[in-house]
Amino acid sequence: MAVYHIYPEKDATMYSGYPELNTGLDEIMETSTFFDEPSLYPQTSRFLIKFPQSEINDIIDNKVETSTFQSNLKCFIANSYGVNLNTVLEAYAVSGSWQMGTGRFSNEPETRNGVSWKDKTSSGVNPWATSSFSPYVTASFSGSNYGGGNWYTGSTLELNVTSSQILSSSLDIDINVTNITLNWYSSSNGLGGFTNDGLLLKQKDEFIPDRNYNTTLRYFSKDTHTIYPPLLAIKWRDYNFNTGSSTNTIINTSRLVASLDNNKNLYRRDSVEKFRVNCRPQFPTRVFQTASLYTINYYLPTSSYYAIKDLDTNEFIIDFDTNYTQISADSKSSYFTLYMNGLEPERYYQILIKTNIEGETLVLDDNYYFKVING
Repeated sequence: MAVYHIYPEKDATMYSGYPELNTGLDEIMETSTFFDEPSLYPQTSRFLIKFPQSEINDIIDNKVETSTFQSNLKCFIANSYGVNLNTVLEAYAVSGSWQMGTGRFSNEPETRNGVSWKDKTSSGVNPWATSSFSPYVTASFSGSNYGGGNWYTGSTLELNVTSSQILSSSLDIDINVTNITLNWYSSSNGLGGFTNDGLLLKQKDEFIPDRNYNTTLRYFSKDTHTIYPPLLAIKWRDYNFNTGSSTNTIINTSRLVASLDNNKNLYRRDSVEKFRVNCRPQFPTRVFQTASLYTINYYLPTSSYYAIKDLDTNEFIIDFDTNYTQISADSKSSYFTLYMNGLEPERYYQILIKTNIEGETLVLDDNYYFKVING
């Protein structure tokens, strides 16, 4: 598959109203702004999330088949309120290592053994910088609520990534963080850049009550018991239409039959699978020949794409994409490749194929099901 999912190794929310609180094991990550007029100072929350650098390096070194790729942070909404036209989220590369901790927002007394608004590792230890920053590093806070994380910024490094999609119907986060991912990769190979300390998500203009007034967006964390953990989606174009010496032709009728004859239905999470599409007209043209017309395989048109849908939720895990899910072809048949460890295990999925024939768009979904299993 040309879309590969990496899941977080740690995440946590920082609350300015609870400056020493750790929330490393919460099932929810939160960005919020709250203005209580008697307190004079607005309050806010931001969340941190980090993906394993070893997996990022493995994908870029061993799986990406081109010199370019796209990397997107995706987080899935749990609930929200107060979202308005001025609600914009920003994602930054974190500056400084932090510890996830074992706290929850509801703990009494509060847990302080990990990252918080004030500190990187535990209460009173290794505080976030609030002045004398390293080059291209900054922070922001209100009043005496010092802290809230440190991050890289500045147009020179092109690390300020904003999302204008937050008012979409789903409220899910889908932010292009390719520049940040490339910097992490360069740093891990001694080529400059900066260390992967994760991402920080915050609302823009969070300390201006007139812009964001009591706005909260809650997203599922890595500790969620749902199927919606956050992820880093790395996408690259692996399309190759080279049929070699094959004499088979591209199908030219919308009345067709297509099957995935090599679909084994059950796949281990660590497997890489090439799905082959066998295709033929539903009513072949009669010709005089000794072989059966039904044994001749046809190619799908070049404008053909695949998608992966979760069967229980009916949601697209990988949507049709003209750049990243275009179906390839070789001397045998049309095909596409899936890396199964980019999918959640112990779930059933459906493959859909979209193609365009003679101006007609078809979506083929003839029981193309499979399950990813652990072990």
